[in-house]
Amino acid sequence: MTTSCFDREDETFIVLVNHDDQYSIWPHWKAVPGGWTVVEGIQGDKKTVLEYVDKIWTDMRPRSLREAMDGSEGVAANKSASNVVPLGA
Repeated sequence: MTTSCFDREDETFIVLVNHDDQYSIWPHWKAVPGGWTVVEGIQGDKKTVLEYVDKIWTDMRPRSLREAMDGSEGVAANKSASNVVPLGA
């Protein structure tokens, strides 16, 4: 049985990020897949790169979803604010 390079604890990994701010670890010797960019300065064993990803990737939603939700929340907040009647009016 062959062990995947992704399962090896002694492999050297890099961290990748895509256009939607999603992260992945990747063996340093494999070609970087299209749509992904290397996070410069981050390389090491599996534990090290996973700790970096856990620290930096705090919102699992893709950027496009975050932006859409932030935009809709802003609209909802503005609608709610316009329905507020000031005290004493």
